[in-house]
Amino acid sequence: MKIAIGADHGGFRLKEELAAQLKDQGHDVTDVGTSSDEAVDYPVFAQAVARQVASGQSERGIMVDGAGIGSAMAANKVPGVRAALAYDISSALNSREHNDANVLTLGAGLIGPALARQIVDAWLGAECTEARHQRRVELIEADPKVPAPPVRPEEITAEDLDRIAQRLEALLGSGPSSAAPPVAAAPDAARKLIGLGAERLTSGPGSVEIPDDIARLIDHTLLKPDATADDIRRICAEGREHGFAAVCVNPVWAPLVAIELRGSRVLTCAVVGFPLGATHPETKAFEARRAIRDGAREIDMVINIGALKAGDETSVLRDIRAVVEACRDGSAACKVILETALLTDDEKRLACRLSRQARAQFVKTSTGFGPGGATVADVALMAHEVHASGMEVKASGGIRTYQDVKEMVGAGATRIGASAGVAIVEESRRVSVGV
Repeated sequence: MKIAIGADHGGFRLKEELAAQLKDQGHDVTDVGTSSDEAVDYPVFAQAVARQVASGQSERGIMVDGAGIGSAMAANKVPGVRAALAYDISSALNSREHNDANVLTLGAGLIGPALARQIVDAWLGAECTEARHQRRVELIEADPKVPAPPVRPEEITAEDLDRIAQRLEALLGSGPSSAAPPVAAAPDAARKLIGLGAERLTSGPGSVEIPDDIARLIDHTLLKPDATADDIRRICAEGREHGFAAVCVNPVWAPLVAIELRGSRVLTCAVVGFPLGATHPETKAFEARRAIRDGAREIDMVINIGALKAGDETSVLRDIRAVVEACRDGSAACKVILETALLTDDEKRLACRLSRQARAQFVKTSTGFGPGGATVADVALMAHEVHASGMEVKASGGIRTYQDVKEMVGAGATRIGASAGVAIVEESRRVSVGV
């Protein structure tokens, strides 16, 4: 890739390091200066980088000064340039995926060389591919005196409609104040809703009947470390055959699952920070964004369990929010795994409240790798904490039979994570015909 790079005196040394890295990676680098740490004016070099990009001589530009803010302002004076300041990997990815930024500005006084190198790599590797983001980039480039064209109905995608439905679901809620009956009170209506395309149904505590289309409640799961590509293809085929809600896998398999499920209503789900949750929020967010780019439409993240048990609410909220924001940027749902077997009831309640505050879509009981799995008591506790806000509960870990599913749904679960999904569906069919 042809890349223009520049800096003022405050960013000179970092610019030199980045230029060397880019050349080592095989990029064609044009260095517009400065060539020393003697004081200079950053707008001169920021606009030199911008002109390289605007003229087509370079595909991307990178400018480094003390804070990165002024250089972004200066570069954006050049028509055709979309300069963005990035201070972490998430902001770098967002600037590309959402805004199609063609100039990156960095603040050498705010970030170190190691993070700067990661930001540059992430920024160069990201693309703006979503139609809705591309349309908004066109609006950025449009003449402000010309009114924006109205959005035509055909420009509203299925993802847009799904996002609207999820938002309405959250606004209307699914708790005691909702006028809608639980699944057990209206099983025929539930079946009709599933037939019309509902991907999940909320069941209030005490419900014990579930629709015949039980597969639509199940995330068909394979998270074993020794899973092979053939194993992944098999569970995808099972997902398509039975119509599961999603196929849930480790993130390395997300691209394959997305390909195998293409054209079906079965979603691709990837786990993040799995199974311990003991990684940095930024790392989890990066992992989530990569999985979403690879085709995941749902992300199951593990919280920082140690921080939760230590009562460090700030760290736990930051941890969850980092992944939720990554999911929101990519139009994916976020499920927060609590690992309930390691928590007290008060810690479970706190984790639910923090997940709600971070605006996740689900709380989930377990990884399946901890000391215990889902229990009816835990699901009921979690449902009590989150249902009124429109959030949902996914029960996972140790769910192997149709009776297990009935108990979890009766306690308030709206999604089931299970590796025994096929056996559960087959058992439910035998029960429905009285075998």
